[in-house]
Amino acid sequence: MTIGTILLIVLIVLLIGALPSWPYSSGWGYRPTGLIGVVLIIVIVLLLMGRI
Repeated sequence: MTIGTILLIVLIVLLIGALPSWPYSSGWGYRPTGLIGVVLIIVIVLLLMGRI
């Protein structure tokens, strides 16, 4: 596995864990999910461009 693949898997797990549907994160709102989603999109674009 490359570092890009590992980073992508970690970000997807973080995105699922930050969803406001879980009891511990219901007060957070959508801000953490949005932030992790933006980072995930940036990493995917960098992977597709071959930069990572």
